[in-house]
Amino acid sequence: MGARTAPSPLLIACALGIEQFALRTSERTGFRRPVAERGGGSPGGPVTVLRTGMGPAAAERSLTRVLADPVLREAAVLATGFCAGLAPGMRPGDLVVAEETRDPRGSVTCVGTELLVKELVRTVPGRTVHTGTLTGSDHVVRGHERSGLLATGAIAVDMESAATLLSAVRVGARPVAAVRVVVDAPEYELVRIGTVRGGISAFRVLRSVLPAFYEWHRSLLLPRR
Repeated sequence: MGARTAPSPLLIACALGIEQFALRTSERTGFRRPVAERGGGSPGGPVTVLRTGMGPAAAERSLTRVLADPVLREAAVLATGFCAGLAPGMRPGDLVVAEETRDPRGSVTCVGTELLVKELVRTVPGRTVHTGTLTGSDHVVRGHERSGLLATGAIAVDMESAATLLSAVRVGARPVAAVRVVVDAPEYELVRIGTVRGGISAFRVLRSVLPAFYEWHRSLLLPRR
């Protein structure tokens, strides 16, 4: 009998301390290890959570450094955290599953979008899940900038996902995905004090998504028909 192939690792990348805290205190999974420690795992293999720092340059540096580790060199990569919704009708706490990420340097096609949508609907019932293009920015997007990005075909924007996935596939071919939680939207900008509860809503959603990420990771081991 041949030796079993070791399950591929999963690298979950987020940018901010508050995103890190949400993932670490997931009530559904019990995942409470510090960022960048390997601990726990999904049915698909070992899991590492990485805090990259804010912005595309920080994301690129962190991913390039971490994926140089032989243990993580072939890891599947999933970018997550908060984002700004671009489309009218989006609300804080909505989820965005990227079909592709893009920024001025290029685009990356995501893997397993349909499965992620299915698992998120099951894991976080009652939350709207949007699919489409997640675009990258090097700054926080405000006001009229939203409509300009929406006109390009994007449905949401953040500063790290595009850089994270582009850096990951440049190191080597691997499954990649991006799932973001809307923290503000055209009618719910966080600059207004009345939208603070929107940030709390987004935090609670992010705290609940790890089981869906683990199912996505597990699915990568299943034979394709």
